[in-house]
Amino acid sequence: MNPIYLDNAASTRVSDEVHALMTEVTRTAWGNPSSHHPQGAAARGYIEAARTRLLAALGDRGTGDVVWTSGCSEANALAVLGAARVRTGRLVMSTLEHPAIGTLGDRLAAEGRDVVRIAPGPDGVLDADEVAEAAATAAVVSIVMVQNEIGVVQPIASIVAAIRTRSTSSPSSCHIHIDGAQALGKVPIDVAALGIDSLSIAGHKLHGPKGTGALWLRKAASIEPLWVGGGQQRGLRGGTQDAPGAAGLGLAAERAVAARTTARTRWLELSARVTSALPAGIVRQLVPDHRRAPHILALAVSGVPAEALRNVLSSRGVYISTGSACADGDSKPSVALTAIGLPQDAGMVRLSFALDTKHEEVDEATKILAAAIRDLTKA
Repeated sequence: MNPIYLDNAASTRVSDEVHALMTEVTRTAWGNPSSHHPQGAAARGYIEAARTRLLAALGDRGTGDVVWTSGCSEANALAVLGAARVRTGRLVMSTLEHPAIGTLGDRLAAEGRDVVRIAPGPDGVLDADEVAEAAATAAVVSIVMVQNEIGVVQPIASIVAAIRTRSTSSPSSCHIHIDGAQALGKVPIDVAALGIDSLSIAGHKLHGPKGTGALWLRKAASIEPLWVGGGQQRGLRGGTQDAPGAAGLGLAAERAVAARTTARTRWLELSARVTSALPAGIVRQLVPDHRRAPHILALAVSGVPAEALRNVLSSRGVYISTGSACADGDSKPSVALTAIGLPQDAGMVRLSFALDTKHEEVDEATKILAAAIRDLTKA
């Protein structure tokens, strides 16, 4: 049996269409995009086509632009550190943030900045008024739209509206950044309607290439670059631009958004097939369907250590992610799983789907998961 890969929240396979486009760009437009000759113009043309695709996928209507980066982590750093450098005041974030954001808070705190971390309720959802109260005098607010471990979706529009209403200074003085790594192509995104200042994405989360990402930035937003260089990308990200990477990311974003509605229906059907086939007394879904991104299904497994479950499944050819609310080996306790009340004697298994995930794969993986649970609960 071929291995079954259901860890798409970690990374997805590059689609054939994206791979073909990147190969085309690599072979035909190898010039430096900053060069003033036909080869440079060819590379710039692919980058600008990708920009158009990505802005449309994000719902931009002329209010923002794209800064191409090496991934979502760099985009997050550019937004948060870049915004903090030109403002005074605290940084507000949630306790659910990916380490790509959480460690930025640690860095700013070490530099003497006030950093406030807001915990969610027992359902994993942030309270908009609580965030807004903490952000009343904030310089930067950073919130993850879709939490990567459990898939809970935050009410970004309500949070942003509350922050803008309660700000004690100019409503636009606080830079609001959204980590959208798990969101694009999975939940609706309309940057124009949300009223945010920046949003980060990663190519490898949506069948694009690894090592590519982007920061959508509102044109009026003020940030500093992480480093200085040759002045590329309006001085915000120096260095020769990656035309094949940008082209691949732009096409991947376009395809993901075009497929989102159909994919949501199919992913929820796949989730239902999984949950209906597992023992209800031992396994429970951590986040209800109406509160989660449809591609992430997080399950609590009572009395089964996460590490043991991961090892058994991997040995049987099923690749997923697992976690626990207590420290697992050398890892730290999961803040997200602790927040939603996962018992310390329970493991968590995260199945995450992609556009090319097949029903047959999920059914077979569910059988193997059920057998693994039986074996481990008997041990």
